Amino acid sequence: MRDQRRWPPWARLADPLSTIGRTKACRPSPSGRTRSEGSALRARGDQGLASVNILSYNPGHDGAVAHVRDGHLVSSVEAEKDSNYRYTPISSPDLLDALGRLEEVPDVVCTGGWWPREAQTIGSHHHVGYRGVSRDGIVTRDGHLTGKPVSFFSSSHERSHLLCGFGMSPYPQGTSCYALVWEGSIGAFYEIDPDVNITWIADVMNEPGNRYAAIYGLADPTFPKDAPFSRFTDAGKLMALASYSQRSTPTAEEEELMTFLLTSRHVRLDLYDRLESSVYFNVGTDDQEFRNFAGIYSDRIFDAFYLFAQKNLRKGLPLVVTGGCGLNCDWNTKWRETGIFSDVFVPPVPNDSGSAIGTAIDAQLQLTGDAKIKWNVYSGLSFRTDAPVNRDRYDIFDVSCEDIARMLSSGLILGWVSGRYEIGPRALGNRSILAAPFDLGTKVRLNEIKQREQFRPIAPVCLEADAERWFGCGHESPYMLFTYTANTDALAAVTHVNGTARLQTIGPDTNACLYELLAAFKAHTGYGVLCNTSLNFKGKGFINNLTDLDKYTVDHGLDGFVVEGRAYLFRESPHYKAYRRDGTR
Repeated sequence: MRDQRRWPPWARLADPLSTIGRTKACRPSPSGRTRSEGSALRARGDQGLASVNILSYNPGHDGAVAHVRDGHLVSSVEAEKDSNYRYTPISSPDLLDALGRLEEVPDVVCTGGWWPREAQTIGSHHHVGYRGVSRDGIVTRDGHLTGKPVSFFSSSHERSHLLCGFGMSPYPQGTSCYALVWEGSIGAFYEIDPDVNITWIADVMNEPGNRYAAIYGLADPTFPKDAPFSRFTDAGKLMALASYSQRSTPTAEEEELMTFLLTSRHVRLDLYDRLESSVYFNVGTDDQEFRNFAGIYSDRIFDAFYLFAQKNLRKGLPLVVTGGCGLNCDWNTKWRETGIFSDVFVPPVPNDSGSAIGTAIDAQLQLTGDAKIKWNVYSGLSFRTDAPVNRDRYDIFDVSCEDIARMLSSGLILGWVSGRYEIGPRALGNRSILAAPFDLGTKVRLNEIKQREQFRPIAPVCLEADAERWFGCGHESPYMLFTYTANTDALAAVTHVNGTARLQTIGPDTNACLYELLAAFKAHTGYGVLCNTSLNFKGKGFINNLTDLDKYTVDHGLDGFVVEGRAYLFRESPHYKAYRRDGTR
C-alpha cells in the first residue's frame, strides 16, 4: 500500500517513494538515533534533561513561529495576524516579534517539512519533506546562534500535524489513540502507541481539502475558471452552504460529477474546462440545487473516511483530528456521533498554523521523551497601542462589564480587545466583534460589517453553565470546533439555517474578562450568550493594533470598540447616536 501515499501538487516532481519515513511500520531504528543526529542535541538527550528551550517555525502557508520552553507553550506568533493576509508565510516582522520575546538563545531551532521553494530537494540535510512519520526520517545537525551552540531539528510536515494534535490533547502520554490528518494534501489515518510511535494505517483519500473546496469555484461565476488552484477561502464558504442542503439523494448527474471529482489521483487541474457542460457551471452559489449538492458532496467526502474507520478502527480508542479539515465543525461533530471512538479531540490550531507547535513538540519528544506540553489558547502577541486614534471621532471613557453589557443589549456592535490574541483562525474572545444574539437583523449587519456573504453564519459564545439549556451542550466546548442544535428561537442571530450553532463555551477559568461580560449580559437580558465573530479586515488575520482598529471602525461601521476596559464609541455611528438620545448614557 506504500505507493498510495501522495505528495502535494507542488511536489509531484519529487520521488513519491522517497525513503524518508515512507514505511508503514514506523518505529525507531535499533540504535534509537535519528538521521544526522547532532552532537549538541544528543548530549542533552543523553543527559535526560527534562527542560529544553525550543524555537520552531513553519515558514510557508499559515506561517508561524512557536516558542516552547520547559514543556510550556510560551507563544505562537502567526504570520496572518496583525492584519496580514490570511494563509501567508512568515516575514521578517514575524521573526522579530518572536525573537523579541526570547529571554535567551534557544537550545534547539526547528523547522517542519513544508518548503515549496525546495520541493525537489527531498533528502536535504537541512530539513525533511512533506510526508513521513518514522523517527528515522528526522534530521538534526549542529550549529551556532549568536555564538552559542544550537541544534537544528527538522521533521516532516505530516509529523507536525500528528505531534501538534497529540501533544495538545488531554490524553496522557502512554495513551494509545488513533489520529486523522485531513488537509489540502493528506487524508490518512494513523495509530499512536504508548511510546508515541506512529504507525500509518492508510491513505483514505488524497487531497481531501482541495477536493472539498473545488466545487465552490465551479458554481461561483466570479471565480476565474483558468485559475490553477481553488481559493483557500472557498472551503469555509462551502461549509456554510452545505447547511442549506434540503435533500440527501444525489441525481445521476451528481453521481457522475462526484466520481469525476473524487476518484482521480490528484485534484484535476483541468477541472473547470471539463465541466463547462455541468448544470452547476457558473450557476451561482445562491442556487438551491447547488446548495443541495454542496451538502451531498460534503457528506460523500466524510462518508469515505467514516466507512474506512468503521471497518478498520475497532479498538475503541480516542481520536485526534488535525489538518485544515479539522476546522469543519460539522465533520468534527459527526466524528463524535459515530460512536467509533471513546473521545474526539481537535486542537484550536488543526491547520498549518499549528505546524510550528507540532514540530517543537516533536523536538521535545526526541530530547526528553515527553510529547506533551502545557498550553493556553491565548498565547499570541499583546495588542499594540503605540499610535493614538483621532480623539475627535470618539467618546472615550473607562467602562465596566455592566456598562458594556448595557451597550450590547441596546443594539450596539463593538470591537472587543483583551489580552494576547488567540492562536488559530477562530476568534475566541480576545480579538472579537461582539453583539446581542437575538435579532436576525444583527446577523445581517455583522456580515455587512465583515464584507462577506449573507449565507455565512455568526457563532455564539455562551456561559458554559448555560450551554446545555440553550444548545444541548453539557460539557465545555472552548474552541468553536463543534456544532450543536439551538433549543430556542430567541437566538436568531447565532442560529444557522439548519438550526445549528458553532458554539464556544466560556467558564470562569477559561477567559475571565469575557466570562464577566457574559455574566453581566445575562443579568441584563436573561441570556449569557453573545454573537462572537472575528475582528479582522476581509481576507486578513485578526486586528492587533490601534491604528487598524480605528480605521476598521470608521470604514466598516462598528459603533465603537473596547480595549482592555476602555471604550471608544464612534460619534458618527447612527446606532450610537440613538443610544445617546435614549439617555442610556
